[in-house]
Amino acid sequence: MRRTLAPVFAAALLLPFADLAAAEPPKVVVSIKPLHSLVAAAMDGLGEPLLLVKTGADPHSYTLKPSEAQALNAAQLVVWAGPGVETFLEKPVAALAAKARVLRLDREKSLKLLRSREGGLWEGEQVGHGHGHKHGEIDGHVWLDTDNAAAIVRATVRELSSLDKENAAKYAANGDKAIAALKALDADLRERLGAVKGKRFIVSHDQLQYFEKRYGLAAAGSISISPDRPPSARRLYTIRTRILKDKVACVFGEPQTPDSLVKTAVEGTKARTGMIDTDGGAGVPEGKEAYFTMMRNVGKALADCLGAG
Repeated sequence: MRRTLAPVFAAALLLPFADLAAAEPPKVVVSIKPLHSLVAAAMDGLGEPLLLVKTGADPHSYTLKPSEAQALNAAQLVVWAGPGVETFLEKPVAALAAKARVLRLDREKSLKLLRSREGGLWEGEQVGHGHGHKHGEIDGHVWLDTDNAAAIVRATVRELSSLDKENAAKYAANGDKAIAALKALDADLRERLGAVKGKRFIVSHDQLQYFEKRYGLAAAGSISISPDRPPSARRLYTIRTRILKDKVACVFGEPQTPDSLVKTAVEGTKARTGMIDTDGGAGVPEGKEAYFTMMRNVGKALADCLGAG
């Protein structure tokens, strides 16, 4: 009897391990922290996506490490905004992730996409942007609208469920939870920013268009036409003229921008200065809560500076 039952018990002990192997989640690579956060929320309890661009690095000019190139090569799903934001990633995705599913958000039809703005002083028909893009390209900062964030979660759930059908119900439940949290975040931001609608401000480079339109804010331009090139003396003079003409209340820098540029832009004006980081920043740990913390930080920076006068 013992000899007969021993193999049965051994097989029973191995069953849980077989289930774990079968339920291994897809290998997912995500470009930047806010998008990684939304993907992590969709994968909560099932696996962890890999984040490429760590805190403090510039996604416009990032260089892949060998280990990250290997991760891209092994990925089953890659999530990124598009070359307008992660300029460095276009060729590596094509070369290394040819076999992976690629969720490129500036081509995702379920998102509300805005055309890029041109020239840094956005007047009239706002159709252009200063990343050296061709006229009328899509502004890739799509995550800065909470409705888009919800659409990103849904698209991620869609892709993950296709790759890992056994866990489709869990991905869907995670998605529903994240979308409910996004609705609460949106309500909080609307309440916080309602008092500063119409107050003019300048940003370092044109990154806030989706956030502005979501909450009725009034950006007057950007210091840099391109994040890849420092502004000229003529450009800084033009921005200072705009600050005076439009009675701009605040000028916002970002971690990748030297403080001296912001100080030069506001010299001789009454504009206050602040800091905005739409990628998360050093004070925001990566993970499923990072997006929510980043958005609240952006909202606080705008409300505090614009509401100070």
